[in-house]
Amino acid sequence: MNAPLGGIWPWLPLLLTWLTPEVSSSWWYMRATGGSSRVMCDNVPGLVSRQRQLCHRHPDVMRAIGLGVVEWTAECQHQFRQHRWNCNTLDRDHSLFGRVLLRSSRESAFVYAVSSAGVVFAITRACSQGELKSCSCDPKKKGTAKDSKGNFDWGGCSDNIDYGIKFARAFVDAKERKGKDARALMNLHNNRAGRKAVKRFLKQECKCHGVSGSCTLRTCWLAMADFRKTGDYLWRKYNGAIQVVMNQDGTGFTVANKRFKKPTKNDLVYFENSPDYCIRDRDAGSLGTAGRVCNLTSRGMDSCEVMCCGRGYDTSHVTRMTKCECKFHWCCAVRCQDCLEALDVHTCKAPKSVDWAAPT
Repeated sequence: MNAPLGGIWPWLPLLLTWLTPEVSSSWWYMRATGGSSRVMCDNVPGLVSRQRQLCHRHPDVMRAIGLGVVEWTAECQHQFRQHRWNCNTLDRDHSLFGRVLLRSSRESAFVYAVSSAGVVFAITRACSQGELKSCSCDPKKKGTAKDSKGNFDWGGCSDNIDYGIKFARAFVDAKERKGKDARALMNLHNNRAGRKAVKRFLKQECKCHGVSGSCTLRTCWLAMADFRKTGDYLWRKYNGAIQVVMNQDGTGFTVANKRFKKPTKNDLVYFENSPDYCIRDRDAGSLGTAGRVCNLTSRGMDSCEVMCCGRGYDTSHVTRMTKCECKFHWCCAVRCQDCLEALDVHTCKAPKSVDWAAPT
């Protein structure tokens, strides 16, 4: 079930180039336009009118999103670091991750969810840091409240996650809402699951006041957890993602296998089975696993047997500098020696043909 990329994807690499110049050598594009957000918003391909309006109206939010791209891309790569598809980005590709996102697979479901979560996280953080004109700390967290430990005063700066969710939904979902097809509904569902995941880990932090920290008075605020917690949660949802099919009237999903439960709003959904990602396949967006490092002693997805798809592996002997013989010195330092360590590195063999797989 291949479909055009919607939401944030068609124009993401250009946005990334515009807003985070250290990521790409194509920073010349921004200089060529004179740094004008209006010129940029008018020239980013693939935006629907609502997205273009928001881009014009909130260039500071666009910058926050651009900075967040680096963070959630790194999180995606961390979660998939031991898998055949490792969330690798493709240079000079219009969609950042290549054609893999054209398939309505579990990988696409995860990427849409983690990117939507990343947009919420980036905007909310920028609000709290005073970087955006349109928002600040959560204005609703004022006065006195009560929890299991007693009364407390709202103070500090509570993360304004409701604003982050509202803007992310308006911007990222705008293009999907114009579509009526199955892929648009899948993307909307996974986008929402990503947004909800960030709010799930909003936590209350407090500071005690009183004699010798007796905590007779408390000041509290709400803060987002580290984005790793959201990534770990979405990774679990990826592993438990539910395959669905469209219902008869085309307005929602039903499970493809009746033995599985109906997906909730927190679950990730997908339509198509994933390729095995063993070989380079242009149509599937797979780079293959040739040259990937594998773990000879593992029995998991990073094992040489699984990672190399049964093709075998090459072993090279390398040396690296490590810290050793570390000692604690009073007070307060740890001093180490530099030591050379010899180790074997195992990398997957290439298949007989190293070219892109021919379409069938």
